[in-house]
Amino acid sequence: MELLTLQTGLAEIQVFSWIVLPVLIFVARICDVTIGTVRVIFVTRGYKYLAACAGFFEVLIWITAMGQIMKNLSNPICYVAYAAGFATGNFVGILIVEKLSMGFVVVRVVFNKDIKALMESVRKAGYGITCFDGQGAYGPVKQIFTVVSRREVNDFLGLIKNHHPDAFYVIEEIDTVSRAYPMAKKALSEGSKMGFRPFRKGK
Repeated sequence: MELLTLQTGLAEIQVFSWIVLPVLIFVARICDVTIGTVRVIFVTRGYKYLAACAGFFEVLIWITAMGQIMKNLSNPICYVAYAAGFATGNFVGILIVEKLSMGFVVVRVVFNKDIKALMESVRKAGYGITCFDGQGAYGPVKQIFTVVSRREVNDFLGLIKNHHPDAFYVIEEIDTVSRAYPMAKKALSEGSKMGFRPFRKGK
């Protein structure tokens, strides 16, 4: 009876060491790397309180995972689980950042055709835009400039492509703005309700 109990105990230890523990390390590593990826975005966009909270949980989970690794240095499966969790965490973190779509971007669009109809459509859609005359390599061009929330980028570009499918555009990150454009005010309000600050006000 004692021998059977001992064998059962050894089997449970092996299952924990070779299956359960690696899975826990894998999941923990996914969580801490995902949080770390999101934290970097918070830092670069000025969300200091969210970045601090994310950093706390990131390090807490990382220490827990490393502690288990150090206790099981002879188990190669733990190393594989740690590395696989790191790789997967980067992938998941990027997906989450894309879904969050926080903040605002500058969109610059260049045309070499008449854009009166486009300007009218853009204004009716509620976007604040500024139009410039310019000179391109092959003659005069028009450029429009606007600030939109990340969540609205595809909608805005869809509006542009409906009128000018071959339009050239550039999307740039925003660090600081002085005030919200018309469509940005809506996103600012929605972001505040979620606890996010879409952009930092100019100093």
